[in-house]
Amino acid sequence: MNELKKIRERLGLNQKEMAEHIGVSSSYYYKVESGSQNPSYEFLKKIKKAFPNISIDKVLF
Repeated sequence: MNELKKIRERLGLNQKEMAEHIGVSSSYYYKVESGSQNPSYEFLKKIKKAFPNISIDKVLF
């Protein structure tokens, strides 16, 4: 999930701030960003809602 990290860093947010902005726990966000957990459908919906211009395909692949 390197793309999530790039997006977060471009926004100048730390992981906790990004998680709060999306509406997920910071521990869950960390796991998704680090690649140790696949994002849920709900997580992807929240990403799209928070950042409508971001391609979900780019986040996933």
